[in-house]
Amino acid sequence: MTPLTTPYAHWPLHGLRIRTPRLELRLPDTALTDRLAAVAAAGVHAPDRMPFTVPWTDGEPGTVARAVFQHVLSTVANWSVDDWCLSLAVVHDGEVVGRQDLMARSFAVTREAKTGSWLGLAHQGQGFGTEMRAAVLHLAFEGLGARYAVSAAMTDNPASLGVSRRLGYLPDGLTVAAVRGTPTALRRLRLDRARWAEHRRVEVSVEGLDACRGDFGV
Repeated sequence: MTPLTTPYAHWPLHGLRIRTPRLELRLPDTALTDRLAAVAAAGVHAPDRMPFTVPWTDGEPGTVARAVFQHVLSTVANWSVDDWCLSLAVVHDGEVVGRQDLMARSFAVTREAKTGSWLGLAHQGQGFGTEMRAAVLHLAFEGLGARYAVSAAMTDNPASLGVSRRLGYLPDGLTVAAVRGTPTALRRLRLDRARWAEHRRVEVSVEGLDACRGDFGV
């Protein structure tokens, strides 16, 4: 049997680290995924609101935790260079505070990536949302050569829209989604490379990208 040359020889994405002044983002192992699930189970938003187009936070805490755990595992199992979702645990001072996703389809052709995220209720209002989005934008534009990043948020979600505004996104029209059986308006947002560079305020470093660059189709 040929010995492994690195700890992540068969899945180098586990060696990827993105760091900001306060945060570290990384693909979670099983233990970290369990901690991430516990944060989700403790609450992500007020019960009378639903900020997600897929209402994954509906249900008892144990159900929500299990859904998060399975989702993170599925992003690894279903990964391909043509359709990928990098689902990162966000860690502050050793504590898991939330999740930040970077997703794309046919990235090698479109050079366009999409972001999504959530923070545990106990960690909101501290600027983590802006910092963790800035981290994956740096990965997308500087690390992977993206031309565009896109996002979307419900029109009554000022926190998410504020993060996008601070990072330089521009409005890109409206769309309607069915959420809990109700038509819900979302504002689409788009960020090109020039505006990302103009609005960069967060220092970001990336470690381990060279080993997994091909997994993103670049």
